[in-house]
Amino acid sequence: MTVRSSSASLRSGDTQPVERFFELSLLGLLASGYLAVVGSGFLDVPTAVITAAGLLLRGLIVSRVLRFEFSPRIVTALTLAYMGFYPLDYLYFSKQFLQATVHLVFFLAIVKILTAKTNRDYTYVKVIAFLELLAACILSTRFNFFAFLALFLCFGVATFASSEVRSSTQKTLIVARTGLRFFPWRLGSLTVFVFVGILGMTGGLFFLLPRTARAAFQHLVSQRYHLPGFSNEVVLGEIGEIKQQSTPVMHVRMYSIDAPSNLKWRGAALTEFDGRRWYNPSGAGELLRVERGLFRLVDDNQRLRIGRRIQYEVHLQDIAADTLFFAGTPEFVQINAPFVIRTAGGGYRAAFAGSGGLTYGVYSFFPDSATPSAPAGALSFSERENDLRLPPIDSRIPALARRMAAGKSTAYAEARAIEQALRSSYGYTLDLPKKQVADPLAYFLFTRKKGHCEYFASAMAVMLRTLRIPSRVVTGFQSGVYNPISGWQLIRASDAHSWVEAWLPNRGWTTFDPTPPDPNPPSSSLWSRLNLYVDAAETFWQDWVLNYDLDRQLVLASRMGQSSRNVGGGWLDGSLMLAWTWSRRTIGEAGPYTAGGVSLIIALLILLSHRAPLKKWWQTRLRVRKVQHGEATPNDATLLYNRMLALLKRRGIEKPAWLTPFEFARVLPAPELALVVDDLTSAYNDLRFGGNREAASRIMILLKRLEKL
Repeated sequence: MTVRSSSASLRSGDTQPVERFFELSLLGLLASGYLAVVGSGFLDVPTAVITAAGLLLRGLIVSRVLRFEFSPRIVTALTLAYMGFYPLDYLYFSKQFLQATVHLVFFLAIVKILTAKTNRDYTYVKVIAFLELLAACILSTRFNFFAFLALFLCFGVATFASSEVRSSTQKTLIVARTGLRFFPWRLGSLTVFVFVGILGMTGGLFFLLPRTARAAFQHLVSQRYHLPGFSNEVVLGEIGEIKQQSTPVMHVRMYSIDAPSNLKWRGAALTEFDGRRWYNPSGAGELLRVERGLFRLVDDNQRLRIGRRIQYEVHLQDIAADTLFFAGTPEFVQINAPFVIRTAGGGYRAAFAGSGGLTYGVYSFFPDSATPSAPAGALSFSERENDLRLPPIDSRIPALARRMAAGKSTAYAEARAIEQALRSSYGYTLDLPKKQVADPLAYFLFTRKKGHCEYFASAMAVMLRTLRIPSRVVTGFQSGVYNPISGWQLIRASDAHSWVEAWLPNRGWTTFDPTPPDPNPPSSSLWSRLNLYVDAAETFWQDWVLNYDLDRQLVLASRMGQSSRNVGGGWLDGSLMLAWTWSRRTIGEAGPYTAGGVSLIIALLILLSHRAPLKKWWQTRLRVRKVQHGEATPNDATLLYNRMLALLKRRGIEKPAWLTPFEFARVLPAPELALVVDDLTSAYNDLRFGGNREAASRIMILLKRLEKL
C-alpha cells in the first residue's frame, strides 16, 4: 500500500511542473510560429489581434491565473460556422486562396490552443504551429524570419523533450532495476531525433523554402502593398502619408567613387491635373523588349555629351511599386525582366515584376556645370497642349504667379523666381490638413501657407502653366542615407519626394525643386544607428539567403581566389601549420580546455586528409569564374551544356541520346523554352567547335534566363 500511495502522489503532484512546462513550451511554439507570420507583414490586423488575444488567454489559463473551460457545444458550433465562412472569405473578403487558408489555420490554432486537453489535441497544436512557420517561410523575405525560426526551434526542443517526459509519467509506474540499461538508448535516440529534426527544419525552411516554395506559391500571393504615387497617379496628401513611414523602399550600391551627392531618384512624371490628383492617361506607354538582360535608353547624340557617368545597382523591395527609379539620365540598364514599359513623361516600369523585389544595374549620365542641359528639340503641338492643360482653378493663382515672376524676361528666370518665392515664403510641414477642403491647392497657397513637397511641386507646376510654360510633377525619392555596415545607400519611404520639370527653350526639360528644407531633420541617435545594423542584416539576408544563386557563388569564389593569390600558393599548408602551433600552445596553457584543442586538431587533420577533393572543388569554382569573365576555352563548352541539361532535367525534360542538340531544341514543347535552348545550342557550337570565347558569356546569360523560365 505504501508503494502504491507514493506512486499516486508522484503522478498527481510531482508531474504538475512537467505538465505546466510542456503546456508553456507548446504555447511558445505556437506563438513563435504566429510571430513569424506577423513579421512577414502578410497577416491582416484583425486576425493578428484575435490570435494574440487567444494566445494570451491560453497563457493565463496555463499559469492558473484564470480557470474556466469552453463548452464542447460552443467549440463545435464555432467550427461549423467557420467552415461555412471559409468559402465566403475566399470569394468575397480575402479573395485569395492562400490568405483565406491562413485565416483558417489561425482559427484552428485559436480553437485548439484554447480547448486542448488530450494528447491528440496537443498533436494537432504542434501541426498547426508547424503550418504557421511554413506559411511564414513562404510569405516572408525579411531577416526577422531567421530570429523567429530560432525561437521556434528552441521551443520545439523544449516541447518534444517535455512531451517525452510527460508521456513517461502518464504510464503505469513500474520499478525495475534492469530497465535502467535502456535509458541511455532512449535518451540518445531522443537526442538524435531532435538533432536530425533541427537540421532538417533549418535546412529545409531556412534555405530551401524561401527560394523554391515561395517561388512556387508566389502566384497565390499578390503584391501585399504598393506605395501610391509612384505609378500612374498621386492624390494630394499621399506623399505626405508615405513620408511619415520609415519602411525601407530600396537600396542602392554605387560603383563609381565620384557620384554626385544629394541625388534625386526619379520615378514617375505626371502630366494631367484635375485639381486634386496628378496622373497619366490610362494605357499610355511603350513596351520595350529587353535583349539579353540589357537595353539602351538613349541615342548616339546623348552618348557623345561631355559629363560625368556613374554606375550603380538598385534593389527595390517588394513593397515598392514596379516603377524603376533612376538618378541622372539613364543610358544603359541591365535588368532581369523580359520587357520594360516607357510611360508618358519619360518614366519606366518593369513589366511582370514578381514578388521578392527587383534588382537592376544602371549606367547614368550627369552633365557638367558648364553644359547643364541637353540640346533641346521641340515639343509637338499635342504634347505642349497636354503639358499646359489645367482644370478650373482659383483666379488668385494666376495673379500670384504673375507677381512672383514679375520683371523676368525669360521662361527660365520666371521659373527660378517662382521656385525661390515658394521656398522662402512658405513653410514645410508633414502635418496633413485636419479636414478635406474643396480646393487643396488654393487652401495651401492662400490660407495654410505650409505643407510638404507634394503641395509645393503642384503649386509651382500649376503656376508655370498659367504662364504658358509646359510643366509636370515628378515623384521619386531623395538620396537617402549611406549605411557603412552594408555598403548600400538606404532609401526609406520617408525619403519620398516630389519636384517639378519645366520645358524651357534651348534647355528642354529642366528640374526645379520649390520645397524648402525640413526645419526638423532626423537626428543621428542610438536608435538610428541600431536601425542601420538591422538594415545591414536584412541586406545580408536578401543577398546571401534569398537571392543566393550562381552569381553569388561566383562572387564568393572570386573573393576566395583573390585571398588565396594574395597569401600565396602554399596558403593551406601555412594555415594548417599555424593552427597546429596555436592549438598546441592552447592545450599546454589551458588545462580545462584541452578537449577543445584536441577537437580542433582532429578537425584540421580531417581537412588535411580531404585536401585533394577540396582542391578539385576549388579548381571547379575557378573554372566557373573564368567562364563568367569571358576566359573560357572550348573544353568548357561541354561543362556549360551539361549544366543546361541539368536545369532541364529539374523540369522533367531529359535529352534522348539519339537526338542531336539542335533536334532536341526543336522538339521541346514550350516555344519560349525551345528558343532559349536553340540559342544556347548555337552558342555551344560556337564555343566548342568554332573557338569563339565570347560565346561563353552568351551561354551564361542564356542559362540565367533558363533558370527564370
